[in-house]
Amino acid sequence: MGKKIIRIVLFAFYAAVIVSAAVPAQAEDGVAVSKDGTPIAFSVYGEGEPALIFVHGWCCNRSVWKNQVPYFEKEYKVVTLDLAGHGASGTERDVYSMEAFGEDVAAVVRQMQASQVILIGHSMSGMVIIEAAEIIPDHVIALIGIDTMQDLEETYPPEQIEEHLKPFRDDFKTTVDSFVRGMFVEGTDPELMDEVAGMMSGASQKTGVSAMEEMMKMSYITDPPYIKVPVWCLNADLWPTNPEVNRKYVPEFNLRLMPDRGHFIMLEDPDEFNRELDGIIKEIKADALDEEDGGNY
Repeated sequence: MGKKIIRIVLFAFYAAVIVSAAVPAQAEDGVAVSKDGTPIAFSVYGEGEPALIFVHGWCCNRSVWKNQVPYFEKEYKVVTLDLAGHGASGTERDVYSMEAFGEDVAAVVRQMQASQVILIGHSMSGMVIIEAAEIIPDHVIALIGIDTMQDLEETYPPEQIEEHLKPFRDDFKTTVDSFVRGMFVEGTDPELMDEVAGMMSGASQKTGVSAMEEMMKMSYITDPPYIKVPVWCLNADLWPTNPEVNRKYVPEFNLRLMPDRGHFIMLEDPDEFNRELDGIIKEIKADALDEEDGGNY
């Protein structure tokens, strides 16, 4: 009888270990204060360098990285955050510019006192992480854009911007719902489409319209980015990416594609996405070590 009890206890112990290994660690939630005083909510998981800072795109929030946290927290410190006007962060900003979003990211990095970070930004936040890297260059060792930076020379005349924004001003929820569903490929899980469309169409109209306007007004032709670290993009092929054009502005621009997926590749195919992103991060780390060693092995 005693041996049976011991076996049961041991079985329960090992089962608990297996289950706990599959569940992400409890987040350490915090709030940083951006340059303009806006509170920025963030969550921290795991340990290890470099820290991976995941930045969501337009009208999203940090929950879009739910499938990346359990994978990457095993080896790195993983940080997810809500940009101002999104999720649990402050909403009092008048203009939601890419530079101001960059200050949000910088505020989180500074509060964490992270010496080495890789900034990972989806969609609109390809621009945001460029801004953040210019604000805190001593902390950033690389940028990774997720389905973004397709063409750094892309610009929009004022009349086109206004034409594009009008339906978002008139009926934000309906327009965003239709807009988002057009970013998925045929065969995408309908429940995933509903989840993403619901999240984004339920975002703040004030934030969404302002951020889209500020994003479309930006021009790297007239105001080139000043980035000295490697830039990678892990993109779908829903829209073509032009690496030759991008290297005119970012010489160390690297591209990896995940074909036949839509815009939200980290949600649509998380397992393959995590493997691809992990490979990019390991390549960045190897190149950084090689540079530190002066190319000597």
